[in-house]
Amino acid sequence: AELARYRGAEGEPGLYLAVLGRVFDVERGRKHYGPGGAYSGLAGRDASRAFATGDFTPAGLVDDVSALSPGELLAILSWLSFYRDNYEAVGKLVGRFYDENGAPTEALRQAEAAIEEALKFQAENEQRRQQFPPCNSEWSSAKGSRFWCSRQSGGVSRDWAGVPRKLYQPGSRGSHCVCVRTTGPPWGQQASTQHLDRGDLDNPHLEEYEGCPPLAQQCVLTG
Repeated sequence: AELARYRGAEGEPGLYLAVLGRVFDVERGRKHYGPGGAYSGLAGRDASRAFATGDFTPAGLVDDVSALSPGELLAILSWLSFYRDNYEAVGKLVGRFYDENGAPTEALRQAEAAIEEALKFQAENEQRRQQFPPCNSEWSSAKGSRFWCSRQSGGVSRDWAGVPRKLYQPGSRGSHCVCVRTTGPPWGQQASTQHLDRGDLDNPHLEEYEGCPPLAQQCVLTG
């Protein structure tokens, strides 16, 4: 109720908003958060969920983040970092995330644990993208599908091009085309005399494209 008085209207004491229970003075962003601004619905409340979903209806302008996806939680974390960097933190909101003594609640601990898991998942995905960058691909009704690898494919700059392979993720039925390193030790292993100098070609989650030479940098699949 106290925070609701800080919506920036005439006669009100200020313009505040909260993210995960942290309250920020957003007066400097009045054109965005003040009355009539595109984000005025965020003012005077903790609408953490809306920072992830973009739902600015009354049902979406709430602080319940318990059912959000890892990506959505990381979006909230990004916004929290933005406010910390650009606006003054003025306090903590007593309610879902902090108690009357300003101590974290179980809901905040659960949210932070979920964010940590999301960050870990993001790091693993980025590592996988470095190991197996996506292929370039194109399709036409006349020529069918073409997959090929380059030193920039998938937006991953590297000193090798690789060869196209199907990558199957554990627990997923589908596959997608990735570029696979063909020389040196497998990913994460030190160079030694023990490996077969085949890069990641022997990774069990990979499969060759039928009809494509094993070491070709491009595959053309008709039909």
